[in-house]
Amino acid sequence: MAVIAATSTPVALAAKTATSKIPIVFTIGGDPVKSGLVASLSRPGGNATGVTRYNVELGPKRLELLHDVVPSASRVGLLVNPTNPNTAALSAAIEKAADALGVEVVLARAGDDGQLVSAFEALRHIGVGALAIGNDPFFNTRSSRLADLSLRHSLPAIYQYRKFVEAGGLLSYGASNTDSHRQLGKYVGRVLAGAQPSDLPVEQSTKLDLLLNLKTAKGLGLTVPQTILARADEVIE
Repeated sequence: MAVIAATSTPVALAAKTATSKIPIVFTIGGDPVKSGLVASLSRPGGNATGVTRYNVELGPKRLELLHDVVPSASRVGLLVNPTNPNTAALSAAIEKAADALGVEVVLARAGDDGQLVSAFEALRHIGVGALAIGNDPFFNTRSSRLADLSLRHSLPAIYQYRKFVEAGGLLSYGASNTDSHRQLGKYVGRVLAGAQPSDLPVEQSTKLDLLLNLKTAKGLGLTVPQTILARADEVIE
């Protein structure tokens, strides 16, 4: 039996459009019900099921963590890919959280490498003091590039995945890739053994990791609060 394993919402949606027969097992950062991948979390129906990671739901928390580390930033950039189906929901959630924190959010859009460079230049030009990066498959393949651009423009930044911090970015906070892929592999195994996706409830990856690059913080002249240092799952020095 063949199984399609999808690791992003766009890939899962493309697979869903291409076939209603081949089982699809996904791990995504959005709401699979809203995106149309499944009928419900408990009863997926159709040929798709899998794991959903916190993404849009964590946007406000990332902004809060960034604000804790860079409280002087009254204007915070939000970098998104306009083609991502989760962008509207993420932007709305971040805007609401920004109002509560008393900061202004400046939206920047990028869907390719040229737009990425332009977005950073524009954000720095208008005096943005920190940057939250929205989760997106394109950004996921540009962790080193994103870290390099944030450092080049002296922009303290937070992203979802640890590889951004390992590449020199300041902070990451999000679902554990290791945990969600372990759950993905488990479901692929069950489908290969004969289980139907329609009978397998969508699971939610609940393990969250906070990483801090202390070397980057010092290079940016930031004093990291002890509360953040104590809470971090890993500190890179």
